[in-house]
Amino acid sequence: MSSEQPVRFPVESLIAGVDEVGRGPLAGPVIAAAVILDEARTIHGLRDSKELSARQRETLAGIIRRDALAWSLGRAEVDEIDRLNILQATLLAMQRAIAGLDPKPMAAMVDGNQSPKLECRVTTVVGGDRLIPAISAASILAKVVRDAEMTALDARYPGYGFAKHKGYPTPAHIRALQELGPCPQHRRSFAPVRKLL
Repeated sequence: MSSEQPVRFPVESLIAGVDEVGRGPLAGPVIAAAVILDEARTIHGLRDSKELSARQRETLAGIIRRDALAWSLGRAEVDEIDRLNILQATLLAMQRAIAGLDPKPMAAMVDGNQSPKLECRVTTVVGGDRLIPAISAASILAKVVRDAEMTALDARYPGYGFAKHKGYPTPAHIRALQELGPCPQHRRSFAPVRKLL
């Protein structure tokens, strides 16, 4: 009769990459992801999500979910963005993503130059989504999830073009805002939306 032993990971391997998607849009949530890669299962093709096609991102997201040691998503909704401001909402989404990891990381590497308050050691890396594979993986997961949500919002709020621009302030989005007014998923604290209220 065998008893299962708890799986133990080398402490030095428990480093999470953290990134977010959705700071710039005028609508929708900000989504963060945290990923701890498994050193024994290399994922090829990881890089900044913006450098990949939608199909490449979808494929890699599936591999990341399957092969990473741990991954987790965090988010901040539109009302939190409006209440806290986009930077604080982004840091909150990152905290939530890290909190969902199991096993817990010993350290986190965060894309950019702003650090969320975490219980583990944090290093910020400007351009980290191009330089650190775990951050690249986080950026891919976050973008795939947010893009899918914005496509779903396009069906709920037709006319804004969310499926195309994902909420970013493109000329077509600004025109739709002016014609239709803001929908419930628009960020009231962002100037182009605030002007129309």
